[in-house]
Amino acid sequence: MTTLKQIKGTAIQFLDADPVVYAGTWASGGSLNTAVNASGASNAGTQTASINFAGNANPYPTVTAAAESYNGTSWGPISSMGTARWILSSFGTQTAAVGVSGVTDVNAVLPTTAVEQWNGTSWTEVAELTTNRHAAGGFGTTTAGLIVGGQSRPGSPPGTPVTYRANVEAWNGTAWTETTDINTARDTMFSFGINTSGLIANGQTPTLVSNAESWNGSSWTEVAESNTTRYSGGAAGSSNTLGLIFGGYGPSYSSQTESWDGTSWTELNNLANTVANLKGSGSVTSALAYAGTTGSASAATEEWSFPPATASTLQEGDMWFNSSSSTLKGYGTAAGIPAATWATGGTLNAGHGYGTGFGSQTAAVCCFGGYPTHTNNTETYNGTAWTEVNEGNTARRNLGSFGILTSGLAFGGGPPFGVDLTESWNGTSWTEVNDLPTTVYNNRGIGASSSSGLSIGGVDAATPGKSKKANEWNGTSWTAISDMGTIRESGSAANAGSTTAALVFGGESPSQTVNTELWNGSSWTELNNLNTARSDAGGNGISTQALCFGGSTPSAPPYQATINEFWNGTSWTELNDLGTGIANGIAPAGGATSGLASGGQSAPATQNTVSQEFTASAAVSTVTTS
Repeated sequence: MTTLKQIKGTAIQFLDADPVVYAGTWASGGSLNTAVNASGASNAGTQTASINFAGNANPYPTVTAAAESYNGTSWGPISSMGTARWILSSFGTQTAAVGVSGVTDVNAVLPTTAVEQWNGTSWTEVAELTTNRHAAGGFGTTTAGLIVGGQSRPGSPPGTPVTYRANVEAWNGTAWTETTDINTARDTMFSFGINTSGLIANGQTPTLVSNAESWNGSSWTEVAESNTTRYSGGAAGSSNTLGLIFGGYGPSYSSQTESWDGTSWTELNNLANTVANLKGSGSVTSALAYAGTTGSASAATEEWSFPPATASTLQEGDMWFNSSSSTLKGYGTAAGIPAATWATGGTLNAGHGYGTGFGSQTAAVCCFGGYPTHTNNTETYNGTAWTEVNEGNTARRNLGSFGILTSGLAFGGGPPFGVDLTESWNGTSWTEVNDLPTTVYNNRGIGASSSSGLSIGGVDAATPGKSKKANEWNGTSWTAISDMGTIRESGSAANAGSTTAALVFGGESPSQTVNTELWNGSSWTELNNLNTARSDAGGNGISTQALCFGGSTPSAPPYQATINEFWNGTSWTELNDLGTGIANGIAPAGGATSGLASGGQSAPATQNTVSQEFTASAAVSTVTTS
């Protein structure tokens, strides 16, 4: 029998209760008394002290002036606004808020410029907004607030094109003053912060806007794009370095949550509901999401919370003795992965055999390909359904790619086999950019956005034949780097790796290979082999944690394998198989514990249209000995 003192190299804690994962999660809160859509809110309020006012109530097309207040448990009615309206802008707290502009009728052509201020007891009309608009962003307080962008309507005749606004107005408690315009005109954006430190993200004009802009009190600066482009969602946050965005349209109803830390966006746990036109208040650790539409007006409220600071929190590799249950336990990804399985996801609208793709499990792109006729079709995935979006410029198949939903690159392919074409994806459309140094097909890509990545292997006209060449993309142009150690046509790669940590495996060399190697930014190193030789497989993850799934093996038939292997940074382990065997241009997306497989061929002459989702989380497990 093993005793505690025999378990070496691990610090063991003695705890009364199991520690918890320190991660934010959404939980149901008290429902609004009246379901309402596109309302106003106290976005500088808190999780336990917020108000919601006006909006479009059920049944459509009802427009209401009613308002409610939340105390952390339930909503209760407060005094109504003087003017019923919806798609209004707002800012403030539970006891001091401002409702701005909006549309007084669902069929109204001209928004109102009326502004009302809440003092905790009643609403009072104050100075009107200078510019006629609605669906603008807003943040701040009743003595220092901003209204940003929005959409203006000309008044008449109905159907006259709208104007998307870039102008910004500041409120000082008495009057409105024009201040610095945003860089990109838009409406229905996410917005949070205070009048000297705020942020807007996404929106539409009328196509989706993907960029974000940071406000420092005097000027706007473009910053990193969110991971998923959407609009008409909720937001909470206190400055241009701390905020959350959640829900929205993108292009269907979304449940996604992302946090902003002043530099980059991070995907977090989703809302329980897919909802748009919702409102938010609070902070990155304690927020409230409420109202909106899921197809009709919603009364749902969700609360975003982290464990208390006093809680013991889980970290990978932890081991502890639970004194209450007299049990030795550990926490790690390895504990969860063997139990993970593939589940059926959304169905593609068209086949993408020999195509490509990129992104995450809930925000993916599947594009190009087609068999026997090649295509430039592009589809995006929101975790539930695929939507056809703008096509690429040049129809082709057997190409490489990398990126995320809002920022990707596709390169090489054919026919004619190969080509040197490179196209950049911005979340909305494709743009031709600088070509590869050589014509190539059956190459693969590695990278986290359209600004940086690698193209590896394939059949290269400069070789000629099957290639071990690699090229690096710096956001503008391609540069040749050192050759791989192994020739790879139709190889696989950890799709979300980087130009300094890139893992490649499998492929034809010229026969199918098990070889795995790592690029560290200056040289390639051979690592432990795959268990099964194959080509045309999918590859998810990064250099220290990856999946290799599907593909064509030397044995036949079938040529479309279901085999799935996990890379832990040192070696490959076989895990649960795909539900359906696929190969030949699989569009990989996501990581090694939350992945997506779409496109490819499910039989030699059959294009695959069913996506498959792989999920495995770190888990608490009991340590048993014998």
